[in-house]
Amino acid sequence: MVGSAATAGLDPEQLEAVLAPRGPVCVLAGAGTGKTRTITRRIAHLVDSGQVNPGQVLAVTFTARAAAEMRERLATLGVAGPGNVVAAQTFHAAAMRQLRYFWPMAFGDMRWELLDHKFRMVGRVVRDLGLDASDRDLLRDLASEIEWAKSSAVGPEQYAAEALRVHRDVPTDPQTVMRVFAAYEDAKVAPNGDRLLDFEDLLIYTTMILQSDPSIAEEFRSRYRSFVVDEYQDVTPIQQNLLEAWLGGRDDLTVVGDANQTIYSFTGATPSYLLDFTRKYENATLVR
Repeated sequence: MVGSAATAGLDPEQLEAVLAPRGPVCVLAGAGTGKTRTITRRIAHLVDSGQVNPGQVLAVTFTARAAAEMRERLATLGVAGPGNVVAAQTFHAAAMRQLRYFWPMAFGDMRWELLDHKFRMVGRVVRDLGLDASDRDLLRDLASEIEWAKSSAVGPEQYAAEALRVHRDVPTDPQTVMRVFAAYEDAKVAPNGDRLLDFEDLLIYTTMILQSDPSIAEEFRSRYRSFVVDEYQDVTPIQQNLLEAWLGGRDDLTVVGDANQTIYSFTGATPSYLLDFTRKYENATLVR
């Protein structure tokens, strides 16, 4: 079904995006304009024209449902299924898969487990700090604030100053949040070095490994050569950091988004990466 199916029935703007040369491509498109259709057709065209092998493409989006839809469309186009196929995942699913593979190479026998929810750990450290842990709403707000900070690439020591700088509506005084945040990070590390990783850590540790170990980075980058990001207006700083670690200075990147549709700003998402794309990549193809 690949071939003419990749370009059939597209309007002129969609066709322009699908046929854009390999390299940096930014598609600015609002709701209902066929964004998913366009990027999956672009992937199919790149594969069909021999510009990239399907197994060398990594497409990421923000929800499991959107990733599943992308995989279904790619399968219909003949570029997803068993074997050498396009990977279409959420940022976190892609990072988890990579981390499980590369962790032993980077950390040896040290083990990690996923911390599904921050709430219980936050409650524990709040009690350990001698603070009142009876207010469940406050505990939830503290967990959300830690998620925002980590997604924004802000550590405990920078938290108070950054919260002040961006006028955060903090759940309690910034110094208390900073103490809870630092204690939370410490509590995830066992005495033997084993650790619990939260969802932000999946991205942070994968980025750190790719940035610090050239042999691992080379193995990854020899596998994945072409990247696609859907809903790029919702990227957080740590997702952008991971994307740049994946790219490793390359520019084979297609992004699609609408700056007016940012819905994850409460977790640190910012449309600035989308809006600045053509400044970062001066040779980018821009399609509206």
